[in-house]
Amino acid sequence: MAALIVFSTFPDAETALRIGRTLVEERCAACVNLLPGVESVYWWRGGVETGTEVLAIFKTNEAGYPKLQSRLKELHPYELPEIVAVQPWGGLPSYLQWVLRENA
Repeated sequence: MAALIVFSTFPDAETALRIGRTLVEERCAACVNLLPGVESVYWWRGGVETGTEVLAIFKTNEAGYPKLQSRLKELHPYELPEIVAVQPWGGLPSYLQWVLRENA
């Protein structure tokens, strides 16, 4: 089993914190980092949009990812939320083991 890093953006800090905390409490993720003040530029419904968002970085594992994705999509206020998972090719082994253990 491998650790995963999951990225998602939110419209504001309050929403990101509420959903992030819920997903950690439900053991969908071992932890989440919130980075406010992200400027996003994206194509949506035939035009270019811009906005300030909060980037959430969740740490989970392969086994827990389906539940994280499902709950995140369910709780997220966006019609089409960004949910992108990547597997780190490296990292501090003890930290990655902690992610695996805490996301059981």
